[in-house]
Amino acid sequence: MVFLVEMDVNIPTTWDEDKLKDYIKREQETSQKWQKSGKWKYLWRVAGQYSNVSVLEVESPDELHAIISSLPLFPYMDIKVKALCKHPNAVRETLL
Repeated sequence: MVFLVEMDVNIPTTWDEDKLKDYIKREQETSQKWQKSGKWKYLWRVAGQYSNVSVLEVESPDELHAIISSLPLFPYMDIKVKALCKHPNAVRETLL
């Protein structure tokens, strides 16, 4: 199953610099782990925002939830998920 996931991050204004750096480091490590696994196919920053757009290919909605909720910043995100399917006019059969 392929999903488009939009994540808007809302960092609490009460966090000090050290806490923020810790979360950002752990977020990077976790997201890169999932990208290297092949489940997280694409990750793009939305210009001018603390947001990203991602494409994940997983076995089920439960697996998608497990991946997204493993992110350290998950509790501070507004997330939109859209299930995708192949368009009949698409020339590519699979994700790159």
